[in-house]
Amino acid sequence: MKTWLVRFVSLYVFNVVVLLLMGVLPGVTVDWSALWASVILTAATIWLKPAVTKWFAGMAAKSADQRTKTGEKLVQFGLVLVVELIIWLLVVWFSGVQVRGVFWGWILPPFALLLAWIIYDAIDDRVHARAGALYDRAEAGIRGGKTPDAAAAPPSSESRAAQQELQDGLTAEQRRMLDDLGKS
Repeated sequence: MKTWLVRFVSLYVFNVVVLLLMGVLPGVTVDWSALWASVILTAATIWLKPAVTKWFAGMAAKSADQRTKTGEKLVQFGLVLVVELIIWLLVVWFSGVQVRGVFWGWILPPFALLLAWIIYDAIDDRVHARAGALYDRAEAGIRGGKTPDAAAAPPSSESRAAQQELQDGLTAEQRRMLDDLGKS
C-alpha cells in the first residue's frame, strides 16, 4: 500500500506542476482545474497507459518483421504519441482544462506530456525515495514510533547477534562450538 501511495502522490505532484506549465501554452487554460486534472492524469498514467501501450504494441508487433529498424522506431514513437493523445483527451474531457486550436491545444500538449514523462522517468527513483522518507516520518509521527533516523542508531549487542544468526543460521553458542571444534 505504501509503495502505491508514494508513487501516486509523487506522480500527482509532478503532474500538477506539468499541467500548470502546460497552462502557459497559448491554447491551453488550466488554472485551478490542474488539481483535478492531475488526479485524472496520474490515474491514467499508472493504470491506463500500460494497458493501452501493451494493446497497441501487440497490434504493431504483428507486422514488425515487415519494417526496417528505423521504421520500427518510428512506429514505436508513433504509438507512444497516440497513447499520450488518448490520455490528453481524457484529461481535457473529464476536467476543467480548456483547449483552443488544433496545434496549441491538441497536438503540442501530447509532446509536452511525453517530454515531462521522460524527465519524470529520469528522476522518479529519487522522487520515490524522498517521498517514501517523508511518508515514513509522517507515519512515525502519527503512530508515535521512532523515526527512521532514530532507527538508524547503532545496534545493540543482542540485535547484532540476531543479525549474525540471520546471516548464517547459527546462534552465538553454535558459532563458538564450531570455532572450538576447529581449534582441536
